[in-house]
Amino acid sequence: MISKSAVKELKNQFESQFGAQPEHVFQAPGRVNLIGEHTDYNDGFVLPCAIDYQTLVAVTPREDNQVTVVAADYANERDTFSLDEDIVSHETQLWSNYIRGVIKHLQMRGLTLGGADMLVTGNVPQGAGLSSSASLEVAIGETFRGLFSLPISKQEVALNGQEAENQFVGCNCGIMDQMVSACGAEHNALLLDCRSLESKLIHMPTDLSVMIINSNVKRGLVDSEYNTRREQCEEAARLLSVKALRDVDLDTLHEKKSLLSEVVYRRAHHIVSENKRTLDAADALESADYETLSSLMAESHQSMRDDFEITVKPIDFIVSLLGEFIADKGGVRMTGGGFGGCVVALLPHSMVEGARQLLETHYFQETGYKETVYICTASDGASEILD
Repeated sequence: MISKSAVKELKNQFESQFGAQPEHVFQAPGRVNLIGEHTDYNDGFVLPCAIDYQTLVAVTPREDNQVTVVAADYANERDTFSLDEDIVSHETQLWSNYIRGVIKHLQMRGLTLGGADMLVTGNVPQGAGLSSSASLEVAIGETFRGLFSLPISKQEVALNGQEAENQFVGCNCGIMDQMVSACGAEHNALLLDCRSLESKLIHMPTDLSVMIINSNVKRGLVDSEYNTRREQCEEAARLLSVKALRDVDLDTLHEKKSLLSEVVYRRAHHIVSENKRTLDAADALESADYETLSSLMAESHQSMRDDFEITVKPIDFIVSLLGEFIADKGGVRMTGGGFGGCVVALLPHSMVEGARQLLETHYFQETGYKETVYICTASDGASEILD
């Protein structure tokens, strides 16, 4: 829930930049993926939830076709462009390109837009693997959808954001982040089939906290290694004569192991086993079977560490430390693209302080990094904030 004071501050910031209070405020959340890592671009299954950290957009429509955006989190940097001209990349302000890309791709869908004055801010941690970019893309898409009554669904807002990131920004991401930011629901995770885009809300037990631990290890290899992993998965699918690794089960993979190099086999093994774990974890979460959930999250982390090779030692240390502490009362694993970033833990509310203390006592001493901890709840997807 976004506080009234935060919305009031946002409106006052808008007024200081544009001379009047905004007519509307929209929001879109970040996300954390509970299980199902690197399965999205393999047409598989993921189980994320939207979190109560959001991108906020204060906005007033204009009479002309000019768009002016102020980025409150970047010292009120400003970007202005016209809808009547071809929208191209901004050469120096990288944040602008997520906004420009979303608007351009809405135009490419044949939708009629108008100009707007916008102030954008947010508290989704950047560079932590919690999808600040998807949150921004969906927030802008939802803003224009609401402002100009665009005849598109929230799912299409998500797809438009993904297209903008793939084709305009140039990052070849899957659909998970945008979909849960657009379509998430309070107290629920979202089981998403990344091929059909069918989704199912999975109720999150009210006695569990969602703890996100940022290792603060800079994710330096993530772009190049992400692309390499994607290529290896595509190679495996080609050699196994399937459209995507979604179409392979573990028995078939074992039978055809000789067709693949050792490395490509291990990459495929992670994806195939992770798809099954994700479906099983959704069932375990829905039935509050914490013992099974604990095992599945532990197996997921081991698979990312050993088969997909995307974890780093500080991340492994956090997972080991909290895994012993939480035991079968919840679960813990790395989340996100890998090579740093965050760990997600599901644990009883009563264990949160103990987990914090463990991290404070041991993490820096062991690794030389200082963790940042966020306690989240599963939240609603993109929407207009009404007074």
